Amino acid sequence: MPSNSQSFLLDPERPAGATRYAHARVVPPSANHTIYVSGIAAVKPDGTYEGVTQNADGTFKADVREQTAVVLRRIESIIKGASNGKADLYNIVDATVYVLDMKEHYAGMNEEWNKIWSDRASAPTRATVGVRELPDPRFLVEIKATAIFEV
Repeated sequence: MPSNSQSFLLDPERPAGATRYAHARVVPPSANHTIYVSGIAAVKPDGTYEGVTQNADGTFKADVREQTAVVLRRIESIIKGASNGKADLYNIVDATVYVLDMKEHYAGMNEEWNKIWSDRASAPTRATVGVRELPDPRFLVEIKATAIFEV
């Protein structure tokens, strides 16, 4: 099977389980590397959730602002790790944001996004898509990104 690029896993010691995807792929052309970051949600490598409060009765409350901040931090960790520290969030050139409920969650997600990129000139291109569901009912937002950095 041919290699489609170099794989990067944020938590390579964790068993693959049902999720079989790399956190990022690094594709080395001549002058730049491209990192394709998989859709990332607010779950830690140990399987616990951030931005979610579990109630005693089994129900939960999720916070889109906190989840967005967590997802962006996790994406930054992935990019830094995949680039050996040569790139970060500001190397993202394109992102797709999946939001569970556009009416309820778009503004909060966008508020956290704008804390990182304060103007359009520095921000990556972005598509925001309202989705019916995400892989886990505790997720309110998932972000997929592409970053480029010089060799």
